[in-house]
Amino acid sequence: MAQSNNVTPLFNDLAKIEHDHVACQDCSLYRLCLPLGLHNNDLTKLDEIITRSQNYKRGQSLFSEENSFKSLYVVRSGSFKTTISTSNGREQVTGFYFPGEFIGLDAIHHELYQSTAKALESSSVCELPYDRLQEIGKEMPQLQIQLLTRLSKELAGDKSLMLLLGKKTSKEKLATYLLSLSKRFHDRGFSATEFQLSMSRGDIANHLGLAVETVSRIFSRFQDEGLISLDGKAISLQEMDRLKALCG
Repeated sequence: MAQSNNVTPLFNDLAKIEHDHVACQDCSLYRLCLPLGLHNNDLTKLDEIITRSQNYKRGQSLFSEENSFKSLYVVRSGSFKTTISTSNGREQVTGFYFPGEFIGLDAIHHELYQSTAKALESSSVCELPYDRLQEIGKEMPQLQIQLLTRLSKELAGDKSLMLLLGKKTSKEKLATYLLSLSKRFHDRGFSATEFQLSMSRGDIANHLGLAVETVSRIFSRFQDEGLISLDGKAISLQEMDRLKALCG
């Protein structure tokens, strides 16, 4: 990856590398979003139901809260955030999603989307109509297992967030969040130490249950202490071991 003063928008180079109609088996995200063990015939069937979107502009909605649930989405390039509206009219950021990650799994039970998903930058997705997915899933047990795995992972993430919000200090929250992003980027073949923060400071603060001023102050403190280096939205994690020690 380029140095922090010249980092390209998060994952958008994937959109340049891959054609909009690239087959699943030729996609660089294949092993992130699809189960291992699918045969070529299975992949062909899956390709037939997938719609690959054109780019969503920054701030454009993928779906909105309380819309009827019809499809699951997998991020192909860029990134998205999900929010819910609270009783007092405020928005709560519930998650951030990067290439290879599913959006909309929590809508299956209620058959309504439980949040609003918006692009954080120029982004694209693969759309999987859920009724068609169920049909071909009867013939592909590995596909059903993968969906169950994804649901389990999302539940585990929700529990981790509850722990993060309830038990950690402000510094521990931000350090844990940065290391979580580091792992997710590394899993996708990108640098674990240099990446773009496509989300705003306000989104980070909202997600972690902190004030924007607190997040900005901790970022500045981390930079002064040599833990990180910031250049606009580009961040470089300088002291991984010290950041891990901060997580508690």
